[in-house]
Amino acid sequence: MKEALKNKLSRREFLAGTGVVLLTGLLGGCKSEGATITTTKTVTAAATTITESGELSGTITTGGSTTVQPLSETLAEAFSEIFPDVNITVTGGGSSVGIKSASEGTLNIGAASRELKASEESLGLVVSVLAYDGIAVVVNAEQTVTGLTTEQLKQIYAGEITNWNEVGGANEDIVVVSREEGSGTRAAFEEMVMGETLIAASAILQSSTGALKTTVAGNKKAIGYISMGYLDSSVNALAIDEVAGTEANAKNGSYPIVRPLLYVTKGNPEGIVKKYIDFCRGIAGQAIVAEDYISIL
Repeated sequence: MKEALKNKLSRREFLAGTGVVLLTGLLGGCKSEGATITTTKTVTAAATTITESGELSGTITTGGSTTVQPLSETLAEAFSEIFPDVNITVTGGGSSVGIKSASEGTLNIGAASRELKASEESLGLVVSVLAYDGIAVVVNAEQTVTGLTTEQLKQIYAGEITNWNEVGGANEDIVVVSREEGSGTRAAFEEMVMGETLIAASAILQSSTGALKTTVAGNKKAIGYISMGYLDSSVNALAIDEVAGTEANAKNGSYPIVRPLLYVTKGNPEGIVKKYIDFCRGIAGQAIVAEDYISIL
C-alpha cells in the first residue's frame, strides 16, 4: 500500500507543470464513501500550497498510538515528497505516551487512538481529528464462531464466558488476548464494550496491534481486537450484533465499535507543524486516510 501511495503522491507529479491537472486526476480517483473530490477551488488551493515547497524546512516529531503509526508514516512520506526540506520522525509507544509527550513538549505532535481522558483535558492540548477507525474483533482463521453480541463479547473479556461452546462454538477454552494499559485501542474498547466492567486479569496482554494479531493468528482458541486497518487473511473479523466487521459498515454507522484517530498538540499548532496537520486533514492527506480508514471529509 505504501509504495502505491508514494507513487500517487510523488513530488514529481505534484511539482510538474501540469500539477493541477495531475492533482485533479489523483483526487478524482480517491473518494471517501461516495464523494468524488473534483472542485476547482480546492484543487487550486492545494496546488498553491505545493508551489511554496521551497520555503518549508525543519523537523517535526510525532509519536504515540501504534494504530496511528503506520498511517502517520505514510502521511509523513507523502508530505516529505512535496516538502523535501521538512524531516518528520514517527515513533510509537501508545496513545498515553503520545498525549503525555505532546503535553510536555517532547513531541510536536502526539498520536492517539482514543478520546482524551478527563485527566488529560486540562493539559492545554488541542485535538485535531485525523480519521475514524473501526475496531475489529478477531479470531483465528479456523474458528467456527462467526459472530457475537456486544454483551457476549463483554462477558468473554470479563471472564464470565470461558468456553467457545457457550457462544455456539467447539468445546474449547477461550484464550482472551488484549492490549496493555495505556493503549488507545484498549481504552476505546473498554469505553465502547466493557463500560465499568474490568477486563479479566487472566487476559494475555500484548504491547502492539501487530503482536496481538500475530498471537490470535497462531492460536485457534484465541480472540482479540485490532484496528480495522490491520485486517488481513491471517485472522477473521467477527460480526458484532449481527453487523459484519467491515470498513464499509464502520463508515455507514451500522458497526458499533468505532473510535477517532487523533493528533494532539500543546496549544494551537503553528508553522510547519500546522502545515503538516492541515495537509493530513486536507484533500490529499484524506485521500491517503481513505485507503484504510474513514475520512473526515
